[in-house]
Amino acid sequence: MPIAHLYILEGRDEEKKERLIAEVSEAIHRAIDAPIDAVRVIITEMPKAHFGIAGQSAKKRGR
Repeated sequence: MPIAHLYILEGRDEEKKERLIAEVSEAIHRAIDAPIDAVRVIITEMPKAHFGIAGQSAKKRGR
């Protein structure tokens, strides 16, 4: 069973996360011929203050 664990910054709506799950699942299915029912996707949302880019938090950089 393939498992994709995705880390994204907080703030996206449920519709976008649903679309992300669907498209990642489909990509895994196509790439390795895994049955779509066997694909698992885990999304972990991180607070913007907990993700650094070039020495600053994403929050401070306005992301």
